[in-house]
Amino acid sequence: MPIASPPLDLLVFGGGYLGRAAALEAIRRGGRATATSRDPERRRALAADGIMAIDPSDAAALKTALEAATAVLITAAPDAQGCPGLRALGPLAGDAWPDWIGYVSSTSVYGDRAGGWVFEDGPLNAANLEGARRVRAERDWMDGAQGMGLTVQIFRLPGFYGPGRSVVERLKEGTAKLVRKPGQVFNRIHVDDIVSGLFASMAQPRPGAAYNLTDDEPSPADVVMEWAADRMGLPRPPQVDWTDDSVSEAMRRFYLDSKRVSNALAKAELGWRPAYPSWREGLTTLMDAPPPLRLVS
Repeated sequence: MPIASPPLDLLVFGGGYLGRAAALEAIRRGGRATATSRDPERRRALAADGIMAIDPSDAAALKTALEAATAVLITAAPDAQGCPGLRALGPLAGDAWPDWIGYVSSTSVYGDRAGGWVFEDGPLNAANLEGARRVRAERDWMDGAQGMGLTVQIFRLPGFYGPGRSVVERLKEGTAKLVRKPGQVFNRIHVDDIVSGLFASMAQPRPGAAYNLTDDEPSPADVVMEWAADRMGLPRPPQVDWTDDSVSEAMRRFYLDSKRVSNALAKAELGWRPAYPSWREGLTTLMDAPPPLRLVS
């Protein structure tokens, strides 16, 4: 008889949208999860979901969580000094690093490829500050892994979406914008597909690996927005230029680069397949989901 593996104890440094989803999956699989957040309200929300929530500035609590963890996931974005997760955990770890460490990066590390395909072994030519910080953070984690024998894996993500975070909500709220930039394409990925890719890697870690977790169909943003509006029976939103002041900085970053990102390596090595191979399947699921229950007092 095969020996049952021990329950996963996941430490997520960065309990935001993706971090919460990964933590909930660990719990769903019978394990435990701890996530960090500096925001007290966010910590209360995480705790309400059954996730142990701690302030990353609480070194004692963070050390206890790290010593108990069988996997560590870093989702916090880098800042001007590098990766906050590495700064916080490095001095506390000693020999307590677990057998799997995942660092969430971005496909922005590749820069602009004029619509061409990019692969994990391609050059990193970040064209903006966010991408450059990601490149540095990846390097810092990999340098640390080589020096200490850690099993670090890098996951490069495009823009991701899911319940409560997609064009579906923006169209319903009337805040969506139709942004056109001729020749520009990029990938997307549903949050559930990111999580399944992370857990596939936990099952068969490869130290030093970098994986693109993306959908199969890079597409222009305006095509996606028009399709979603038509599918929902809503008016197409007003058209604006991507440099317009009404377009947020976060959205504008998506229009700086044009590239098609291959997910072939993750499929080949991890046996991973996105449940939502294109934005059509992913957005349709969100459109067809029942509205959340509202408690009446």
